[in-house]
Amino acid sequence: MSRIVQKPGSKGSLKWIQRAVGERWPSLDDPILAGIPGARSIDWRSPLAADDYAEYRDEDFLTRLDIVHLAAELRDFWPNRGPQWDALGRTDTGDLLLLEAKSHVAEMCSPGTAAAAASKERITARLKEVAGTLGVRSTGAAWTDFFYQLANRLAHLQFLRNQGQPAYLVLVNFLNDAEMDGPTTPEAWKAAYEVAFHVMGLPQRHKLSRYVIEVFPDVAGAKDARTPA
Repeated sequence: MSRIVQKPGSKGSLKWIQRAVGERWPSLDDPILAGIPGARSIDWRSPLAADDYAEYRDEDFLTRLDIVHLAAELRDFWPNRGPQWDALGRTDTGDLLLLEAKSHVAEMCSPGTAAAAASKERITARLKEVAGTLGVRSTGAAWTDFFYQLANRLAHLQFLRNQGQPAYLVLVNFLNDAEMDGPTTPEAWKAAYEVAFHVMGLPQRHKLSRYVIEVFPDVAGAKDARTPA
């Protein structure tokens, strides 16, 4: 199933990404737009209250972004049950936004792929291709085993870029989620990503760097009233 219905989030990144998108938080939208030349507005495609807060993967995420003509290419690139995107959007200039949201650092530590043998072999090959393109050090950890979620998001960004699509990966790092003991400063998040990228063997700058946007919406003061943070 590639359309995954979600309940209204009660805590953590699920809660905050639903609210940030639904309430049009400037702390989400503005830094994204600032990182994309010419873009002035975002049409959020998920998660939406009117759409059961559904999240999308595989062919359905392409459909949601109006690029379903790439379905065959995606099936060739990656097996079923690919990344489930926390949010999807398009800018007024046609840029595609693929969002991965976190409210505490432990969420970055995803387990390795649990795909069946045939699918894992294909995933491993794709990740090696992407790693090679990005100049990953040979001493880096295997992407199928360490920070796999981040790795497969980068792989899908590379896929869309290779298809001529103006795609961006947006890493949404919420601040001040006290309930989840989350980071309180952007610097804390940046340090965590620095460690992750080092383990993955990624150089500080690579071919996808300009298409990866980090944003830091602050949830402080947003818990008791449904107003933008």
